[in-house]
Amino acid sequence: MIRVLLVHDACLVRSVLAEWLRREPGLGVYDSPWRTAPGRVRTVRPDVCAVDLDCSDTYGLPPLGELCPRGPGAPPPRLLVLATAGRPGLLKRAIEAGTLGYVDKASPPDRLVRGIRHVAAGERFVDDSLGFGFLKAAEMPLTRRELSVLSLAAEGASVAEIAGSLHLSHGTVRNYMAAITRKTGARNRIDAIRISQGEGWL
Repeated sequence: MIRVLLVHDACLVRSVLAEWLRREPGLGVYDSPWRTAPGRVRTVRPDVCAVDLDCSDTYGLPPLGELCPRGPGAPPPRLLVLATAGRPGLLKRAIEAGTLGYVDKASPPDRLVRGIRHVAAGERFVDDSLGFGFLKAAEMPLTRRELSVLSLAAEGASVAEIAGSLHLSHGTVRNYMAAITRKTGARNRIDAIRISQGEGWL
């Protein structure tokens, strides 16, 4: 039996998708919104976390790392993400988190089942339709830390708030913002946010 935790913030979509997956032989399916997903990982101990990369609690940056706790006990679950080619920033975060499976949200449902089974077996699974997104992700000029800073800035956080949230000094945050502005070719912080959103980095 493959234990699957489905993580999606849209309750209706999550419920319908989970019920559909439960009809598949050999799958034990649990579901959770992002907010409670880390706790559910600890109690359910899934083999696979199938997660929607859109997370309503954080600006475009799903906390994938929180789903793969390191420590004694059962090994961390393998990650499979539901993604789109138009959000290369999220694909890059998924790659950095060690995600093994990538299913296009526009794919038919059976692709998700195939992806789950491949990932549970330790095999990589990638929808061909996400290829352009991976190319764009590889071309992204911003680092993971710069994306985190910019994402908080896009939420309206001040330098002090960003520094407190990411445990950085005010000067380090300003240095990151200067680097972001330079790398994106922006005129200022607001322009950098606009450009990054337009490119799908946030």
